[in-house]
Amino acid sequence: MSSPFDLEDIKRRMTGAVTSLKTDLSGLRTGRASTNLLDPVTVTAYGAEMPLNQVATVSVPEARMLSVQVWDRSMVNAVEKAIREANLGLNPITEGQLMRIPLPELNADRRKELVKVAHKYAENQRVAVRHVRRDGMDVLKKAEKDGDVSKDDHDRFAEQVQKATDAAVAEIDQALAAKEKDILQV
Repeated sequence: MSSPFDLEDIKRRMTGAVTSLKTDLSGLRTGRASTNLLDPVTVTAYGAEMPLNQVATVSVPEARMLSVQVWDRSMVNAVEKAIREANLGLNPITEGQLMRIPLPELNADRRKELVKVAHKYAENQRVAVRHVRRDGMDVLKKAEKDGDVSKDDHDRFAEQVQKATDAAVAEIDQALAAKEKDILQV
């Protein structure tokens, strides 16, 4: 008799939430230039919304500068507009198909704002992990009610789900703390 309960699937979904948070956090700006800064930028190109990395190459020529090489000359204005409107506080300097984007120094208010954004991202993923936990517990309750899982197995699986939840939340908190430290470092 196979159980409808799949602990590995629950762990995989929780890991997905942690991975998603790390991706979101990598897009938040710290004092250093990173190609990930432009990950949230989408460009209206050829009648569709596309990630910036599908219409241009992003590189870091120096510590406080990004460079964006647009592949198609006709897309330069759309890329420049998308970067300005992405609300990242960046102003590209366009030279033909190449854009240089100097990164302004982060002031204290902007750093606090970025920390709040990081906390919001982390809370969203904590909620996602708790939803996965709830789904797992619901499946367990139904399986026990239907007689697919014994009371002892139910208790054992519930404990494993809780451990996976605690581990995922701890990893989220760790990632948040590291990013917060990175942002506040002057």
